[in-house]
Amino acid sequence: MIATFADTLSRDLKNLEQRLQRQKNDKQRLALLDQLAEYYTYTDCTKANKYLDEIRRIIKAFPEYHDFQLNYYLHTAFVENQLYNFLFSKEHFIKAIELLEEVGTLKQQAEAFIDFAGTLINLKELDQAHKQLEKAKSLLLDFPDEILQIRILCRQGSINLYYRNFPAAIEQFLEADKRLDNIDEPLSVKDYYFKTIIYSSLGRIYEDSEEHKRSVKAYLKVINWCETLHMRTRLSWHYLNVGNAYMALQELENAELFFKKSLKVKFDISQNSRAAAYANLGSCFFLSKKYDEALQLFKKAEYIYKEKPETDIANLAELESRKAKVFIQLGKLNKAEKHLHKAYEFAWTVKDYKRLSAVCKEIAEFYAEHNNFEDAYNYLYIHGQMEEKRIEEMNRRMILEMEVKYEAAKKQQETEMLRLQAVGLQLKALRAQMNPHFIYNALNAIQNYITSNELSSATKYLAIFARLMRQSLEFSDREYVSLEDEIEFLQNYLFLNQQLRYQTKLTYKISVHDELEEDIMGLPAMIVQPYVENALEHGLRTVEKGLLTLEFSLMDDEHILCVVQDNGIGRGAAKQFKDSMANAKHRSMGTAITEKRLEILSKSKHNNEMNVKTIDLKDDQDKPCGTRVEIVIPITIIQK
Repeated sequence: MIATFADTLSRDLKNLEQRLQRQKNDKQRLALLDQLAEYYTYTDCTKANKYLDEIRRIIKAFPEYHDFQLNYYLHTAFVENQLYNFLFSKEHFIKAIELLEEVGTLKQQAEAFIDFAGTLINLKELDQAHKQLEKAKSLLLDFPDEILQIRILCRQGSINLYYRNFPAAIEQFLEADKRLDNIDEPLSVKDYYFKTIIYSSLGRIYEDSEEHKRSVKAYLKVINWCETLHMRTRLSWHYLNVGNAYMALQELENAELFFKKSLKVKFDISQNSRAAAYANLGSCFFLSKKYDEALQLFKKAEYIYKEKPETDIANLAELESRKAKVFIQLGKLNKAEKHLHKAYEFAWTVKDYKRLSAVCKEIAEFYAEHNNFEDAYNYLYIHGQMEEKRIEEMNRRMILEMEVKYEAAKKQQETEMLRLQAVGLQLKALRAQMNPHFIYNALNAIQNYITSNELSSATKYLAIFARLMRQSLEFSDREYVSLEDEIEFLQNYLFLNQQLRYQTKLTYKISVHDELEEDIMGLPAMIVQPYVENALEHGLRTVEKGLLTLEFSLMDDEHILCVVQDNGIGRGAAKQFKDSMANAKHRSMGTAITEKRLEILSKSKHNNEMNVKTIDLKDDQDKPCGTRVEIVIPITIIQK
């Protein structure tokens, strides 16, 4: 199946590249370049950068092409991550996300958050990675996307892998893989890229658990996908991983084969993988008694480690130990002793107690074998000291890992609790949403129209009432609704109140600032109505010429300001009626629930500002002339 997909993909790519060669118009080339850059982002970073460079040149001339600008940032961010330039990747993701807030869809935003989390994991900024995944999960609550939810699982598995929380990581990776296999539609190259993350991570876990056969099996799956789909950017690491697993199984022929394959890869610029392949291939040759070849390979690895911007002292210490073993076998004991002491010096420089413990034991055994018992005893004593420090360090690390796991689990639990609280309050809000007296009075008024043979009026009001009830039930299943839907709901609610309850005693007006995009801006479902009902019942019920205004405006990039204002009797006078009114508890509960929902939603966005502000209005004589309620509402983009 994957081979067929690869063949189709290859033909499509060839066709795109041929069309690009023929196309001279920059605007027409842009669409072709964008498709090619997307594919090569996962397979060939050199080609991807070539196409991205031309895209950057063209979009400078056509800044109105926001979609291509957005894709340029996203593809560049992904390529930089593939090339280990994680800080550059982060910069481009931030630019992409800023642009997404203006022109992106909900799915694009969620996908960008998930991809950004991958770069943040590589930067070891795990708290930030977790926040990006929570943002993506929040966006997908109302508009689920199975592929993106699978990718979130995969990223969560990577975070748990970093924390060495292997049981949680395995569960998440296997669940992600199972769900990917159950997708009805054909998988994309990016989906297979995530499969390589899943199985290379599982291979690492099995390797750490010394389940080397399972490790080999997992790594070979990764290599199959990478070779078939030409995903070569991380291929040197994947070959290296298989070689290491075979070496642990003492299958030296297979290990050599994959170490050599790792060294032949030209598309992965990682010098770390190349140096490790030289060093481990050298160890294979040592075990096969090819000592001169082993020394040559150790020398090549050493050169790479020394040429790195920050010399890799820890790996140089390991190399010196391996060289010493070769010289012992060659009978060159002075050279062996020299390299053992160099290994000790390197390990001491970086306070690598694990390596120090091992080197001291090797030196002690070397001296004992050659009858230098005094030095053997001294280094055996130092070995004991280093081993104690190694165990202390390991215990500290284990405690730290447990603390980190605890904090991560605690954050996850807190996030889930906030979500559950919000859902629970949403359901409560539905039950408390509309005054039962309003529902009773509306139905009673409609019945009067029917019995009075005013069937056209009865039909009109009944249709609006039915629409209102249906919206109320629909909203209970959705965390966010569009501003457009919320305003329609409020208009129907106010219209029925005006026509069936207040008649000439109520005038209302709803205004929406032009900067608000009503169809794609979403706000929490059923969030404004309790305040409108409060104004009607508390402020305007006894007023002869009541006026109620609702105004929606953009407060900042993440919030809408909704102002509910009435010219009623004010809170002081309204309070006197409260105890005598049968539904007072209902009204206070409705607004209390809403304020709690806003508080929880703000906490989930790490915002502690006050969400609802009530202002008592006074006239020139300082007498009450109404109430103004300002509601700060968090928004999201809900365009599909």
